[in-house]
Amino acid sequence: MKKYYSLLLLLILITSVGAQVTTTSDTHPKLLKTQGTGPSANVHCSLQDKSGRLWFGTTGEGVYRYDGNSFKNFTVKDGLNSNHIACIYEDNTGNIWFGTMDGICRYDGKIFSRVPITVSRSKNLLSYDSPRLQKEISVDSYGNPSEENAVWDIIQDRTGRFWFGTTDGIYRYDGKTFTHFSHNDGVINNSGLPINKIERIVEDTSGNIWFGGRTNEGIFRFDRKSITNYKPDGKNWLRPVLKDKTGNIWFSNWLSVYRYEGQSFVNFTKNDGSCFKGSTFMIEDKNGNIWCGNDGENGLCRYDGKSFKNYTMKDGLNNNSVWSIVEDNSGYLWIGTRNTGLSRFDGKTFTTFSE
Repeated sequence: MKKYYSLLLLLILITSVGAQVTTTSDTHPKLLKTQGTGPSANVHCSLQDKSGRLWFGTTGEGVYRYDGNSFKNFTVKDGLNSNHIACIYEDNTGNIWFGTMDGICRYDGKIFSRVPITVSRSKNLLSYDSPRLQKEISVDSYGNPSEENAVWDIIQDRTGRFWFGTTDGIYRYDGKTFTHFSHNDGVINNSGLPINKIERIVEDTSGNIWFGGRTNEGIFRFDRKSITNYKPDGKNWLRPVLKDKTGNIWFSNWLSVYRYEGQSFVNFTKNDGSCFKGSTFMIEDKNGNIWCGNDGENGLCRYDGKSFKNYTMKDGLNNNSVWSIVEDNSGYLWIGTRNTGLSRFDGKTFTTFSE
């Protein structure tokens, strides 16, 4: 009889332990705020590095790194230039670069360090020896940091040269020296237009560099010799946001999404109604689906080459204002949203990884 009760007790204990480790939506790690930002802050950019770790840059909470088990938060106390992160990029050697509201920061796997821009031509991105940059970043009436020293996008092209999209146009970096693009460098600007705030940069399969952003007229293409300007449907500004697997380049602004197929621009906003309206960011997943984040009511949009589908808070997304998307090695989509929100999507279910 004692053996019977002992066996029964053991079965009860095993069952209890199994219940305790059952995974629920509340047992996984969460991205927690540490800097006290409000609902207008967002997870603005994301990256999976070569080692498989996920990085999430925010507008006010610094950077979070997720190793599959826990989140680690990095802020100015850890060496970041600013807690407002506009872009994240991993270079050919594994260094992680951050475009911030206060210039460029680089992480070598151990420490964060400023990358000084010392181009005398610059109006805004002054040398870090400048007394002005020793002061705290000024803020506007809404408490947002000044964009004067902002770096919005970073890429490394096929030759190894870096391109930085900034409030003061484009800077190039060969590993030793910064140059202010199109100023006394022999580049022919066929458009005759000034190149101002550049928010996104994309290199196409032929090595052409596309760039654009607000305050510019249309979009620009640099073929290594000269700059050509395009204005699809007479649009005032567009950003290049994606090069897909077929080599097409996708462009967006708040109202429209275009795809450039080598000869012409196709307006997708006319075809899909409102799914792409308010576009902020786009990626292509492993299966060739195009995913678009939107700032507004449209949430997340998927285009499979034939039809469009919206995912919103009604489907489990934690916020309808989507600002970043990254696909991890397992095929999960990680979606950064307003209110420093983070969701993971497995194709069927959204799981919230933030407060």
